[in-house]
Amino acid sequence: MKKILSLFLVCCLMLSGMQLFTYAETPPAPPSGEMPTPPDGFGASPGGTPPKGMGTPPEEMGGHGDHGGMPGGQSSFSGEYKALLTVSEDTALVDSLYSEGTDEVALLVTGGDVSLSDATVMRNSADSTGGDASSFYGVGSAILATGGNLTLDNMTIETDAAGAAGVFSYGDGVITVADSTITTMQGTSGGIHVAGGGTLYAKNLTVTTNGASSAAIRSDRGSGTMVVEGGTYTSNGAGSPAVYVTADITVSDAVLTATGSEALCLEGLNSIHLNNCILTGDMPDQDQNDNTWTVILYQSMSGDSQVGQGVFEMDGGKLISLNGGLFYTTNTESSFTLHHVEIESADDCEYFLRCTGNSNQRGWGKVGANGAECSFTAIDQNLDGDILWDSISTLSLSLTEGSVLTGAVLDDESCAGEGGGGSCSLVIDESSSWIVTGDSILTDLTCNGIISDPDGNTVTIARTDGTVLLSGTSIYTVTVESYSEALS
Repeated sequence: MKKILSLFLVCCLMLSGMQLFTYAETPPAPPSGEMPTPPDGFGASPGGTPPKGMGTPPEEMGGHGDHGGMPGGQSSFSGEYKALLTVSEDTALVDSLYSEGTDEVALLVTGGDVSLSDATVMRNSADSTGGDASSFYGVGSAILATGGNLTLDNMTIETDAAGAAGVFSYGDGVITVADSTITTMQGTSGGIHVAGGGTLYAKNLTVTTNGASSAAIRSDRGSGTMVVEGGTYTSNGAGSPAVYVTADITVSDAVLTATGSEALCLEGLNSIHLNNCILTGDMPDQDQNDNTWTVILYQSMSGDSQVGQGVFEMDGGKLISLNGGLFYTTNTESSFTLHHVEIESADDCEYFLRCTGNSNQRGWGKVGANGAECSFTAIDQNLDGDILWDSISTLSLSLTEGSVLTGAVLDDESCAGEGGGGSCSLVIDESSSWIVTGDSILTDLTCNGIISDPDGNTVTIARTDGTVLLSGTSIYTVTVESYSEALS
């Protein structure tokens, strides 16, 4: 009888370390008073419909991370979490944790108000598998919350296992982590991570990731909410931007650095709001890409995000590009807003903004039908570099509140297939100007400010049929379909 009772107790203990995956239909509400208020003009929720002609998923999806499956926001995975410690009720933890199990979570919180401070959590496993289960659901993370409220303070969190994120919030989980250090060593191991509707608040963290596909600030299928305040976030691996956005993320007063990848990658119907941040990228040139960029808004068709308008907003701070062009958008609907951002571009910078289709080497839509539908608003902003667009894309560019564009506007049909009926419009308000550095072409130009070349000469503006609308003294000509000036 004693043997039977002992066996029963062992089974109960084993089951307590497992938790069935659940999926939250809607993200949980954030704690009261903790969400910062974006500056005026920022913070609109993403929305809209996919651009006309957006490609359908290829037979073999090859998006960022080569994930496949249902569109973002859906979850069909069913499995079990294996955890060293599972907590489901109000608990103040005090002990450090060391996990060595294959695909094991060191600390799993499923409910209650749970806290852990002044402790170390480590995950080391040579046999963990990583992959989609880790990216989408947090399998193998050091710390994972699928429910309840978890507060972490003054922590040291280290992982050396495939798919071992530092801190992961999924479903109904809400995590607040402050004044802590997070280091991950292997692939698919983000620093702080949300997916499936999870919510995470981070303050004054030092986060370093070293593996491939391991953004320091990472999100994945099913979206979520993340608010980051202060701290340093560094991604060192290939294909590991400082911030990978398939959620709604706000970052303030932080240093964000990618040493071997683009600075920031945003996919589909999601948003990023950067306030007074220093954002740096150093993406290598690769044959699989049509160009090299620093910030990309796109739709990979991998299923990691819902189709719709991606929103990038940067207020103050600095953007540093160590290689390639600056802003690239393709196969999606996108919105950019820059307000008084200092920009340091690479010596070989090919463009300031590229709004075009792509050659589909990575499965991003169908060639000739994978352009972008982009609005780009500059507020008190210097834009140095060329603007590229094509006939399968729609670009609306606005210069406001003293903004200055120095560059040419060019129609680049290299990835447009047989072409289409796209357009490029530029509106210059009365306080802004365009310094034209080469012959340019766009469809619609409205100028309430100043257009000149670098020497101050007026630029000729002509229709596509050769009709001169405004005769200038510069060697450069701007060709348009329509042109209007300020109304008196």
